[in-house]
Amino acid sequence: MSGSNPHCDSRRHRIRKRDRERETFLGGSRTDEERMVEMMRQGEFLLAEDDTGRPLASVYTERRGERGYFGMLAVDVARQGTGLGRTMVEAAEEHCRKQGCKFMDITVLSLRPELPPFYRKLGYTETGTEQFHPSRPLRDGVECHCIVMSKAL
Repeated sequence: MSGSNPHCDSRRHRIRKRDRERETFLGGSRTDEERMVEMMRQGEFLLAEDDTGRPLASVYTERRGERGYFGMLAVDVARQGTGLGRTMVEAAEEHCRKQGCKFMDITVLSLRPELPPFYRKLGYTETGTEQFHPSRPLRDGVECHCIVMSKAL
């Protein structure tokens, strides 16, 4: 697993592109280059690769005082259901723990009802909601908010 570096940018982009294509509730992609550049200034991406260097998964991490944050977890479709997502979350937690974080947070979109149960299995609990600020407009008639989930590290 590797941290953020310029050589991984295109690989992260390919994984994120596959993930974005599934999010049909937006009138375009959820992530753009400008947002990714800003995120890379504030935090870093962890990347899992196979033996040939092919990207398999990525996750964004950021330290926010005593709290860590992770998001944008993406796992290659062929590897979903193999435990790689759990491994990436655990790597993000360990990464933030080593930076002195005592808690870990994630925000999950309400339009992805399959995600809270996944994170509950990893020890996360709902702690609140936030307004969703998409970089692209939502499709007509679609409403969305963020579900904040947290756990002690």
